[in-house]
Amino acid sequence: MAKATKKQALGRGLSALLKDPENDIQSVSDKGADQLVGSIVELDMESIEVNPHQPRTNFNDEALEELATSIRELGLIQPITVRKLAYNRYQLVSGERRYRASQRIGLKQIPAYIRIANDQESLEMALVENIQRQDLDPVEIALSYQRLIDEVGLTQEKLSERVGKKRSTITNYLRLLRLDPIIQTGMRDGFISMGHGRTLVNVDSRADQLEIYERILGEGLSVRQTEALVRRLQEKAVEGKKAARKTAALPDFAEDGLEILKAYLDAPISIQASGKEKGKITIPFHSKEEFRRLKKRITGA
Repeated sequence: MAKATKKQALGRGLSALLKDPENDIQSVSDKGADQLVGSIVELDMESIEVNPHQPRTNFNDEALEELATSIRELGLIQPITVRKLAYNRYQLVSGERRYRASQRIGLKQIPAYIRIANDQESLEMALVENIQRQDLDPVEIALSYQRLIDEVGLTQEKLSERVGKKRSTITNYLRLLRLDPIIQTGMRDGFISMGHGRTLVNVDSRADQLEIYERILGEGLSVRQTEALVRRLQEKAVEGKKAARKTAALPDFAEDGLEILKAYLDAPISIQASGKEKGKITIPFHSKEEFRRLKKRITGA
């Protein structure tokens, strides 16, 4: 009796209706569509195809096997979601892990929510629902956000409303796509965290990104240690730019005279300009004898 009740709750009557060509429901305006959409219906596994818009690309084999074991023992607790393509043909919108695990244990039918949507709506549903319900890695989430922007035409503000995330959170994910592909792969495989990735995004040079990434792996650097390393690199770059600007800002007469002074005094002289015709000359020395030599060279005494 309990089994019969469960079968009825899972839409056995609707399943039979869906297999009747004369009563094929193709749009929300068709008779019976209001009963179908939103209901849980048992569908034949062979009538369902994988959604090409699925944002998840990595499926952990061990995790799938664990899910398959759970489904075998307890049944499928959460139905998948599909959209109707044609007569007795459906496409996954969300729940591909559950679908794949059910295939592993040889299920012939699977409980599903049915939606009727066009391709654009299907893409949006797939991306939004997977972002909200699936344990995607940071790069997969970033790619899903980017697809919603590029292919669905959502702004970051609208995207924030659709997925229930702060705009700053979405921005942080999207910035991960600026990382070198090797680093993105490392994040997807769990070698580094999203915190590491967010820190590395602040490094403009991909060569520097990879150098720091290798140090993270080789030395086991924490996110905080990586932040300190990136900060030192940035400070060094700023100092280099300042030095370059000072050198480049020298007026022509000082630039020409610098080489003459270096040759005459035989010393590593430097000139720092503070205006078009102002500045200072620095003459370093490293011993009493060197000072006396420079003094005699300059004054003649």
